[in-house]
Amino acid sequence: MRYPLRYAVLALLLWPAIVPAQNFATRTIRIIVPYAPGGSTDVVFRILAPRLAEDLGQSVVVDNRPGGSSTIGLDLAAKSPPDGHTWGISNITFGANPSLIKKMPFDSEKDLLPVSQVSVVSLVVALHPSVPARSIKELIALARVRPGELNFGSAGNASANHLATAKFMNQTGTRMVHVPYKGGGPAVVALVGGETSLMFATIPSSIQHIQSGRLRGLAVSRAQRPRRQCAPAWLVLPTPLPAPGAPA
Repeated sequence: MRYPLRYAVLALLLWPAIVPAQNFATRTIRIIVPYAPGGSTDVVFRILAPRLAEDLGQSVVVDNRPGGSSTIGLDLAAKSPPDGHTWGISNITFGANPSLIKKMPFDSEKDLLPVSQVSVVSLVVALHPSVPARSIKELIALARVRPGELNFGSAGNASANHLATAKFMNQTGTRMVHVPYKGGGPAVVALVGGETSLMFATIPSSIQHIQSGRLRGLAVSRAQRPRRQCAPAWLVLPTPLPAPGAPA
């Protein structure tokens, strides 16, 4: 997971190097994660932050700003000085939100610049043990018999968990109630506690609970078994980046 991001960092390091008057990084790097702690996006960057600090020679701080289907944190990133010292982390909501939110606080196409894909999403269908289903076939049958009675958690509206479950319901003719949280971490905690019935959870946020028996894993959301425990994330920077030769 670290190589695409480290290549992006290398590009950021080399770009100002051709301009003698500019240096990067000159102070702490702030990584804005637009979700609560404990979710996959948060976990990935807390693992990467120490390595990035080594590469950059500066402190790297992960700043969680949950809420608004990631728009609160990304709006903060978009309005930060475009000098490369503030990074925003996005995922599928970055592309979905403009179609679902009538008034966005920033322009996705103009205010943020995608730099590098960091990881690829893999989801696992995780159930609370109280749900009497031990396969996808049994889950579909149960949801059809009890329409609107099962509820599912997500990291928020337009998150991968939300959209994957919506597609699942559309393809299977089932109806379940969506319960959005401010991140994958709180959503998994709610599932473990029995507040929700199931979740298309990211593997890093749920694997320990599945292995311990606190959750029941039924299937993964891809044709083949994932080789890594992955999470969806993109590195985005506020625009415009300063042009070579221009003061940062």
